[in-house]
Amino acid sequence: MNVTGMLHGARLLKLAGFPTPEMLGPDASEADLKALIAKHGQVFVKPVFKGGVGKKGKAGLVGRATDLKTALAEKERLYFCEHHHGNQHAKSNGVTFEAGVPAEHEVYFSLTDDTHFRAPTMTLTHHGGMDIEELDKTQIVSVPFNPLTGLKAFIVANALSELKAPKQIISPLVQYLPNLWDLFHDYGMTTLELNPIRLRPDARGRLTPVACDFKCGFDRDDPRWQRLDLPADLFAADYSDFEQEINTLRTYQGQSDVYVINAKGTILAPTFGGGANSLVTQMLGDDAIISSDFGGNPPYAKMKEVAHDALTSRLRLERGRDRIQEGKVGGAAVSVLDGGFELIRGRVHGLGPSGRA
Repeated sequence: MNVTGMLHGARLLKLAGFPTPEMLGPDASEADLKALIAKHGQVFVKPVFKGGVGKKGKAGLVGRATDLKTALAEKERLYFCEHHHGNQHAKSNGVTFEAGVPAEHEVYFSLTDDTHFRAPTMTLTHHGGMDIEELDKTQIVSVPFNPLTGLKAFIVANALSELKAPKQIISPLVQYLPNLWDLFHDYGMTTLELNPIRLRPDARGRLTPVACDFKCGFDRDDPRWQRLDLPADLFAADYSDFEQEINTLRTYQGQSDVYVINAKGTILAPTFGGGANSLVTQMLGDDAIISSDFGGNPPYAKMKEVAHDALTSRLRLERGRDRIQEGKVGGAAVSVLDGGFELIRGRVHGLGPSGRA
């Protein structure tokens, strides 16, 4: 469950009191857009995608305009644009017009639940505005911290000092960044990323951090995200018919999470439990059609219902061999249930050799 972009990100950041650029949505009038350009000199036109969609800038899917004509042309180009990144495919539905933020310094900041440290972790660099994977390790720092005490100002200050960041950016970042922990923790997020944060000077020369892009992920099973009252269809990000159908199945834990990772894969493996899902998806690689988690240790009747729905959906049995997986990593061994093969044999007899009932 991911949210990207400033259309919804700006509203979430306001909960933490974090500054954002002035922005207009897809329904902005020409008069409002012209006024925004006149006020700030330029606007950035960005497509609106549902779910977690990254690398838009590298794909040329961010427009820049200094006049109304160019802004409208970029709107036409990006409103229903398509984006391909790896196995991910998304189509936009709308654009945002975001005021340009003049700045000399750009910062990357993220909070994650890091499995390496087994603690929430802040990642920070003053070389923002680019992929952090491209940076030298000396230019970026990751700092775990105690979730009971949260992200304190001294943690941010020490990290910036270690990076030898310019002194003029330390004070404003120390003032604003710790507030993001409240947003991260209070609403059930698993990741929060701002890149770039641009340091905008005011009339007196004091710098103010402004978040110019937003990305976050939520824990589906943590009910705190529901307090945000986000649109009901926000997380149905370009779902296929298969994903929409099978995600209506709920286990006794109320959980159902399926994502098609390779429609041309050869193995359809419904899994029950996050540990099993991680292991199975890693082992199958590109052969896996879906990544799924229906909750650990469900009763056999529910497993049979889930697998039956998967086998009769648009991803038919002839696409590959099907298995029902159960288990946990680190708690119990992952096993293949004999009942799964019993179900498949039943479906083969029902469908016939052509795969049709």
